[in-house]
Amino acid sequence: MNQPDKFTPGTILDFWFSADMQTRWFSSTPELDRSIRERFEGLWRKAVAGRLDTWKNTPEGCLALVIVLDQLPLNMFRGQALGFSSEQQAVQITRYALEKGYHQRIPSERLGFLYIPLMHSENPDDQDLSVQLFEAPGLASNLRWARHHRDLIRRFGRFPHRNAILGRESSMEEIEYLNSTEAFKG
Repeated sequence: MNQPDKFTPGTILDFWFSADMQTRWFSSTPELDRSIRERFEGLWRKAVAGRLDTWKNTPEGCLALVIVLDQLPLNMFRGQALGFSSEQQAVQITRYALEKGYHQRIPSERLGFLYIPLMHSENPDDQDLSVQLFEAPGLASNLRWARHHRDLIRRFGRFPHRNAILGRESSMEEIEYLNSTEAFKG
């Protein structure tokens, strides 16, 4: 049952960084997506409505809010435009956390998830900042992906693999790219 009032930043971080979830961060299943939607959709809706903004008062709260707004909808709404609908809210929280210096108080093994909304953004400035942040010691495992995402934005101005989901028409160059072996599918 979806009870968004029972969640705290700590419960989100415990869930997301559990040993079981770590093995499925980038390789979900329909069952996991459904489970996340059933458990967290109400919380996500609260966050989208700004009803969790008090979480921004701590480093852990910012990180948890970023996960709720950036990571969870990718699971809950896989293949739907709704999956990207709170992405810019997550970017704003990431930038807020950086401004407050919260990133200096988050363990390095968790820090990548604070920065990932910048990698997901179609804004070139966000992409440049993403690469800059992932160049920090201890985050090199994500640096390749940060550069890859930035290069896609530099090349196309957007992520071609999102076009169909978002109802955007693909250019011929994007179609050629999507049909190639180098294509990133999301």
